[in-house]
Amino acid sequence: MAKKRPLILVTNDDGINAPGIRTLIEVMNTIGDVCVVAPDSPQSGMGHAITINDTLYCNRIKTENNVSHKEYSCSGTPVDCVKFAVNEILKRKPDLCVSGINHGSNSSINVIYSGTMSAAVEAGTLGIPSIGFSLLDYSLEADFTPSKKFIKTITQQVLKNGLPKGVVLNVNIPKLELPQIKGIKVCRQANAHWEEKFDKRTNPLGRDYYWLTGEFVNEDKGEDTDEWALHNGFVSVVPVQFDLTAHHAMKELNTWDL
Repeated sequence: MAKKRPLILVTNDDGINAPGIRTLIEVMNTIGDVCVVAPDSPQSGMGHAITINDTLYCNRIKTENNVSHKEYSCSGTPVDCVKFAVNEILKRKPDLCVSGINHGSNSSINVIYSGTMSAAVEAGTLGIPSIGFSLLDYSLEADFTPSKKFIKTITQQVLKNGLPKGVVLNVNIPKLELPQIKGIKVCRQANAHWEEKFDKRTNPLGRDYYWLTGEFVNEDKGEDTDEWALHNGFVSVVPVQFDLTAHHAMKELNTWDL
């Protein structure tokens, strides 16, 4: 009897027409049965936002005749897409959720702002093994070809071995040609931050407006971090937990006069 193919939910935050998700769909089709539910427009930087004060729309997208997977565009956020897919579209819980391939880094502190990773985290809270994939290239003409090998390897390992309860994977891929990528490293999240500024301007009507700008500052010199791995030619894999409890601080807090 032929082994049943895994059901894979594919989503992202750059929108259903982004080149990155097209590459991810291509790779996932070689591994399992694919259902795509992704935002109908870019949703970068949305974090774990959900739609609660507006209506949601979801439309089936026509695919090529030789394509067996189904695609849906959703008017909501990446997290909305996961919720809608699991509760309204899919007949059973998927065996895996993959999000991406994001155009740009989601390493270090960027993980908390990322719609890509929030979609993966949402699936994780539902008990679905999940991975967020990002390529360190913001260009719409980015070459995702070198990513395919590593995405397939990591995906197959997750399907084979599963993930620890409460954990999803944050995978970042350097902007390098395939022969230049040295391999895959399991890392911790680097201790880094953004030093932000607001670029103040004035429109023709005299009203001030602002553009958020900033500089990424990495003060972490450890060689076990995602930033180190990426700057040294490795794909970084960071296990991310969605239990935000600072367990190490509980003992100290219990000494307070509360």
